[in-house]
Amino acid sequence: MDLTIGIIGYGMRGTELARAAHRPGAGSRIVAVCEVSERGRQAAASAYPEAFVTADLNELLAQELDAAMVFTPDDVHARTAIPALEAGLAVFSEKPLATSIADCDAILAAAHRSGSRLYVGHNMRHMPVITLMRDIIARGTIGEVKAVWCRHFVGHGGDYYFKDWHAEREKSVGMLLQKGAHDIDVIHWLAGAYSTQVQAMGELSVYGDITDRRDRSGELMGDWFSLDNWPPTEQTGLNPVIDVEDISQVNMRLAGGILASYEQCHFTPDYWRNYTVIGTRGRLENFGDESGSEVGVWTHRLRGSGAPDETHVVAEAGGSHGGADELMIAEFVRFARDGGPTLTSPVAARNAVATGVVATQSLRGRGETLAIPPVDAEIAAYFDADQTAPAAQ
Repeated sequence: MDLTIGIIGYGMRGTELARAAHRPGAGSRIVAVCEVSERGRQAAASAYPEAFVTADLNELLAQELDAAMVFTPDDVHARTAIPALEAGLAVFSEKPLATSIADCDAILAAAHRSGSRLYVGHNMRHMPVITLMRDIIARGTIGEVKAVWCRHFVGHGGDYYFKDWHAEREKSVGMLLQKGAHDIDVIHWLAGAYSTQVQAMGELSVYGDITDRRDRSGELMGDWFSLDNWPPTEQTGLNPVIDVEDISQVNMRLAGGILASYEQCHFTPDYWRNYTVIGTRGRLENFGDESGSEVGVWTHRLRGSGAPDETHVVAEAGGSHGGADELMIAEFVRFARDGGPTLTSPVAARNAVATGVVATQSLRGRGETLAIPPVDAEIAAYFDADQTAPAAQ
């Protein structure tokens, strides 16, 4: 029998991942969609003519479903994921898990209380370049990890984040959360530890000075995205409100004394991530993050710069994000049906949000070093046990 899935929020990302989850006769199928916009409901009805389509979440939850996938705007994840968990459904929540620590903790508590399975869509844990680096670290090639540095060149930032709700801190908090939570999660995963303290700085350096603004209600990112939108200072039709930073950086102290840094810029010409991981016996660094890119590993002392001792090529993979999206959806379907361990972690997703939230507080304060509040120990133990421990009564 196919796993029956309801989609909550049918926009750009939801459209892509719903398509990956719809495999009638092969394990899973979309049978219901809840979307508040008329345009989205029409698109869903066209894509899934046999599905029940509604604007009412309660009507969707009344259908015979095994699972729900949440693709609503980030600031309403808790309002949509919690009712689905309480209805007994396995829930996929797109990342970031939420836009506040309180909302993240409420979602985790709902999953613990109900015993419903929770999965967070941190697809980067399935990206070939990331799994390659993690495998090299796990083999002990560079020794014990002591530092992780990440530079993120967000070349599509003007189109992806400054023409809709992402540009408003009331809805997205800021880019260290909205975009950075994904890389922060990877930093934590590669280091094998979570952040305990952060210190951040940032500015609205470019997009705040652009006066060409436009209300894009009813539009989707695909309506305006183009590589021809260049240079950044000549972008047009930006969101009427822009009060988030377009360049930022955060320093992190992780458990065990590991240090990490994350830098993010939304007006670069190129779009990729560069990680450096330094251990007690060497270091690694990726050059490009797509299929065919290389990861260099240095394990011998040099007089200066030099070629890596090992060069690993990122495997070829079809599908979006180097096949990561398809692997992630397959893992969710298996997890929703059978349970068991997953590469992703709800606690890790929460801690990535917590790091981004507190870093943003530092950034907008005096750049002070702030502590990250830890997740409740009982909740952490429940999820560390692959969501199989007894739920709280």
